[in-house]
Amino acid sequence: MAKLIKIAETKELPPGKAAAFDVEGLRIAVFNVGGKFYAIDDTCTHDGGPLCEGEIDGSEVTCPWHGAAFDVTSGAVLGPPAGAPVNRYNVRIEGADVEIEI
Repeated sequence: MAKLIKIAETKELPPGKAAAFDVEGLRIAVFNVGGKFYAIDDTCTHDGGPLCEGEIDGSEVTCPWHGAAFDVTSGAVLGPPAGAPVNRYNVRIEGADVEIEI
């Protein structure tokens, strides 16, 4: 059964920023894209790079290690060298709290 877990407050993630959190044994990157929050696995499927440290352009994040690109809204691969998508997680804003559904 899915559960919601508070991981941050909205003020901790201004628009255009990202951060990674350890949640239930998972490393999850949370992105604020124009005031809307998205969550995907923080680990690039190509070589394990930290996606939260990548460059964000709209809804696209580029892995800082080898340049693989992912859509933060879906986890889909947008560019090589990654060949597999990352998991996406539902995000809910409750007041000032950012919650992730696991």
